Amino acid sequence: MQTLDMDQLLTFVAIAEAGSFTEAAQKVGRTQSAVSMQMKRLEEGIGRPLFTRDGRRSRLTDHGVTLLDYARRMLALNAETLAVFRENEIRGKARLGLPDDYAPRILPMVLASFDRAHPTLEIDVTCDISRSVAEKVNRGDLDIGIVTFCEVLASQIEDARIVRREPLFFVGSLHHSAHFVDPIPLAVGPESCAWRRQATRAIEAAGLPYRIAYTSSSAAAIAGAVQSGLAIGVLPESALTPDMRRLGDRDGFPALMPADIAVIRAESARDAVHDALVEHIASSLDNLSVFYRPKRVAA
Repeated sequence: MQTLDMDQLLTFVAIAEAGSFTEAAQKVGRTQSAVSMQMKRLEEGIGRPLFTRDGRRSRLTDHGVTLLDYARRMLALNAETLAVFRENEIRGKARLGLPDDYAPRILPMVLASFDRAHPTLEIDVTCDISRSVAEKVNRGDLDIGIVTFCEVLASQIEDARIVRREPLFFVGSLHHSAHFVDPIPLAVGPESCAWRRQATRAIEAAGLPYRIAYTSSSAAAIAGAVQSGLAIGVLPESALTPDMRRLGDRDGFPALMPADIAVIRAESARDAVHDALVEHIASSLDNLSVFYRPKRVAA
């Protein structure tokens, strides 16, 4: 049976992330010619072209995009498998913080597989808004945080690793028509929330009348206001449920910039347990797929 080479997949992912064979070669510690040879052999094994040139950059073909998801999952599973059989098990405790916008989707996937790889570790989870999570990480009250990365947090965080870019949408109920109400009722986070600021700027630039109908730092509360048809919310793709609908150009709503999700860590969080959890979160978030694809309903 034909098998794929893990070293080739590791290099392939490095090229996809860097957009350059030269930069990827430095990252994986190989010469550029060795990297090129690896990719030639990988393409021969796959039987499809994986890269196309765009000036000085290397872009993935459609086949390359498909392989990237599988490659990341295979590398993560490989790392998890090796971790299970390590002679010296990592022991200790890590304090993790993240917003409840992400918790229902991220925690089951991240923590379940992490626990299988590191059954002796203890993870203490705190849910709070991104800004509070960042402040607690800076103070050392939390070891690691998963946050929405924005210009405000960028000035507060020194050690941030953006691991996922997720589409952000105005959303309404599939069964109600709050988007037809004038002014548009919005359910958003507190004034410090980056999504709130982006949403209000976008809706003002589009010339749409609106009012802040509900404010909460709880994603569950905002989702409840949306699902009951009381307001329009702003949520990332992974937080959408089957009874929600995305609101876009056809509905008269402006597009929103995607949300960058970052992993941050405290200066004191430098033990093996912290390294392992950060790497596991990064690989797990890279592999997140859309859980729901809500149906569109014609207005």
